[in-house]
Amino acid sequence: MLDQKDMTAAPTDSVALRDEHGAIRYEFIDRVRAAIEADDGATLRALVGELHEADTGDLIEALDAELRPRLIELLGKTFDFTALTEVDDTVREEILEELEPQTVAEGVRELDSDDAAHILEDLPQQEQAEILEQLPAPERVAVERILHYPEDSAGRRMQTEFIAVAPFWTVGQTIDFMRETVDLPDRFYEIYVVDPAYRLQGAVALDRLLRTKRPVPIAELMDPERRRVRATEDQEGVARQFERYNLVSAPVVDEGDRLVGVITFDDVVDVIEEEAEEDVRALGGVGRYEELSDSVWTIARSRFPWLFANLLTALLASWVISRFEHSISKMVALAVLMPIVASMGGNAGTQTMTVAVRALATRDLGRANAWRVIRRELFVGVLNGLGFAVIMGVVAAMWFNVTDLGLVIGLAMVTVLTAAALGGILIPLLLIRLGVDPAVSSGPFVTTVTDVVGFFSFLGIATLWFGLK
Repeated sequence: MLDQKDMTAAPTDSVALRDEHGAIRYEFIDRVRAAIEADDGATLRALVGELHEADTGDLIEALDAELRPRLIELLGKTFDFTALTEVDDTVREEILEELEPQTVAEGVRELDSDDAAHILEDLPQQEQAEILEQLPAPERVAVERILHYPEDSAGRRMQTEFIAVAPFWTVGQTIDFMRETVDLPDRFYEIYVVDPAYRLQGAVALDRLLRTKRPVPIAELMDPERRRVRATEDQEGVARQFERYNLVSAPVVDEGDRLVGVITFDDVVDVIEEEAEEDVRALGGVGRYEELSDSVWTIARSRFPWLFANLLTALLASWVISRFEHSISKMVALAVLMPIVASMGGNAGTQTMTVAVRALATRDLGRANAWRVIRRELFVGVLNGLGFAVIMGVVAAMWFNVTDLGLVIGLAMVTVLTAAALGGILIPLLLIRLGVDPAVSSGPFVTTVTDVVGFFSFLGIATLWFGLK
């Protein structure tokens, strides 16, 4: 949680940091910009030095690209490099390219191992190695261990700072150890119990430890069934465990059950946010890793494939319309009403697809309940189809003074909304069965189904009903 002073105003400065909507005020940014351009480190430290790292990260993103590394250089040792974990990847990479390796090494030296790894992970191998060489051996080994694990794995999210004790230690020994040891994690929520080979035996929550008398052995307090995660486990699966079991932290073990790190809830919140953002971007046809700071060329290139896929679906829908060109020329009302049918089908399909893709991502939808959800969506499609059939039937009949036209568009509404509901649920299920990410690929297929079925059903029923051939 951010401190109140971080949310309101910078120390020694009268301009509030954020406005009533939570955005950083332009006046504050302008003062920081002026201090940087004047090389006024004292004013800059007064403005920025005491900010929370999240606020500093937002400020960095709000500044022009050429001012960001200068801000860090002017702040010197007072700059908290944790702020670089709060900015877009593109912004962080641009800043690190401008800073000297020695400056970066000094900055990450005091960070938790997971934050240090997060800052360095996207750098080229040569630059990574150059910075790591300047770190003290213990910090270098810890960061290298994290970077060794696959991207998006628990190992990449863990921090290697934790407290581990032997099972024969007493509560008193453990408390004394924590009081006398200088190099402890900044925050921790439990003590881990390990054997001589560092294999995890269990965990003891801090509240239970502090409520127990000093002579009691740790072995009597530990929970041997403590939930743990593998270092190679996907971070999304780890986040689901935290959500499902209300975890605050979790030990991370390697393939030999040796304790190698710990993941805390603040890391998991970041994972959940990232995964949700990626799914939303994918559903909207935007690259999973697109950021506001990306270049024009990068964004255009990532969006082009989705737009091209939609072009193909539009061409297919246009081809279907062209098969009924004669019917449309005889009854212009069909051309007027066609977009309504297509729009209703598209929106209904998107609704179902969004729910299905999110449920698949959170593992709430699977083999056990797939048919039940399919039947539910089918009934929803039919029910909504009947409701909008009545509405549009009345509107079309009164609009064009043709009663039969109301019946035709009513039948088309039932057909397209039913097809949209089925397409929205069946297509993501089929794609995930084929090993394809439904968040990325469902959209064009669902659009194709709703457009083709919508146009074909409406124009086909009208042609048969009115004998327009």
